[in-house]
Amino acid sequence: MALTSDILASYRSPRLVMRRKLAAGAGEDVALFYLLVACALIFVAQWPVLSRQAYEDPSVPLSARLGGALMAWLFIAPLLLYLLAALSHLVARAFGGAGRYADARLALFWALLAAAPLWLLNGLVAGFIGQGPELNIVGAIALAGFGTIWLLSLIEAERPGATA
Repeated sequence: MALTSDILASYRSPRLVMRRKLAAGAGEDVALFYLLVACALIFVAQWPVLSRQAYEDPSVPLSARLGGALMAWLFIAPLLLYLLAALSHLVARAFGGAGRYADARLALFWALLAAAPLWLLNGLVAGFIGQGPELNIVGAIALAGFGTIWLLSLIEAERPGATA
């Protein structure tokens, strides 16, 4: 299935999408690709709000704000997300999970990529509308979507016999 079709399908049945990815033998290369694309999209989602902040407070130019966000999302966040995936695998293992570290990474990185449209919407709302109930609602929806896809994908990745 195409990447965009898988993203849409993840909103309907994330466990089925993760099951297909595991059955296809998605490895570390695929997981890393998902992570980098997701981080790049989240970086792009920050542009409207960074532009708004630079307009409201010109003491820090837009280029400096974009540089900081680039450093955070493309260099620091991937390292922290690898750590988070390892921790989630250890927690799953404590509850009887039988997957591998690579499967937990795939589940987290896929959930981050699948939720990217929600992060993009959140960035647009933050940039064009700003602080307020609209941003809080969209942010809560984005966080809930990401959390749901991640949890269900992790459950699928950690179930006994998930990896061929």
